[in-house]
Amino acid sequence: MKHFRDTILTCACMWLLSLSDICLCQPRSPQQGLQVPCFFIFGDSLVDNGNNNGMLTLARANYRPYGIDFPQGPTGRFTNGRTYVDALAQLLGFPTYIPPYSRARGLDLLRGANYASGAAGIREETGSNLGAHTSMNEQVSNFGETVQQLRRYFRDNDALNSYLGKCLFFSGMGSNDYLNNYFMPDFYSTSSDYTARAFATILLQQYGRQLAQLYSLGARKVIVTAVGQIGCIPYQLARFHGNNSRCNEKINSAIQLFNSGLKRMVQNINGGQLPGAKFVYLDFYQSSQDLSSNGTSLGFDVVDKGCCGVGKNNGQITCLPLQQPCQDRHKYLFWDAFHPTELANILLAKATYTSQSYTYPINIQQLAAL
Repeated sequence: MKHFRDTILTCACMWLLSLSDICLCQPRSPQQGLQVPCFFIFGDSLVDNGNNNGMLTLARANYRPYGIDFPQGPTGRFTNGRTYVDALAQLLGFPTYIPPYSRARGLDLLRGANYASGAAGIREETGSNLGAHTSMNEQVSNFGETVQQLRRYFRDNDALNSYLGKCLFFSGMGSNDYLNNYFMPDFYSTSSDYTARAFATILLQQYGRQLAQLYSLGARKVIVTAVGQIGCIPYQLARFHGNNSRCNEKINSAIQLFNSGLKRMVQNINGGQLPGAKFVYLDFYQSSQDLSSNGTSLGFDVVDKGCCGVGKNNGQITCLPLQQPCQDRHKYLFWDAFHPTELANILLAKATYTSQSYTYPINIQQLAAL
């Protein structure tokens, strides 16, 4: 946890400045510029930056108080300000945020696109209880369309593949396959169809195929994230009534089966399964656990309630339109029932960029430099 405390000290100006200030409160990298030419993002609501805005879905965040601390206001980000990948893009030297795929056009695509979609999962049916969204299969397909569009800017396929090989890819999937699938037995049959171990195995097989497809389209430097400690988010704390733990350890145990399998997958890929690829495993489970258990020393006074929401722990219903959130947002680990606050996202980005405490086998700065 030392690196988190160091980050708090380095980011001391955040306590004094508005959280919407663009400052990341950390030194610029030695390169003083872009470390990768482009950044492509796949995932769910943790990193969605507006792809769901035009969809018929409950998984939308293009209304206040979402975005209350973001310079452009509510954009579809499921937090009060920047997401993890927003902060990471800044650390990588990007002068502006990576655009959502729904709005990225032409030359914009040369610096990347964000394909993430709230409620999305590895499995096609995941999240359908909330309405429309873009599944991981569809996100990969959308990237295939992007590659087709990018061909016009390169003399041949080798030149395009060389360019994409220098880019950074981020994929954060799996949370909804548990929250909005396996542990929602009234809507899905997966928990009766599969044991937790069998479900993790099926998920990893599907995810492996999706990541291999990204590889076939040109991805070489790829970050994949573990599922966070979602048995301890306000949504679960509002519903769970355990005897020995405030968290739902049944959910956490199931997630750890997926996470350990994902780390083995990364080891196999780096061992030659996908020649020329370099994958980094990002341990969001351990980082979220550390943020929660060390919250007080990190400046978070509240680690078990959402800053915005309804009901117990502000976790029974997520932020309602025009609802008044908490005033001291920098003191809350969670923004709503599911998602971290901007400050938590920034601390995670800083820690995973420069430290190997939560990245395997190298950190993100090192991956970018390859």
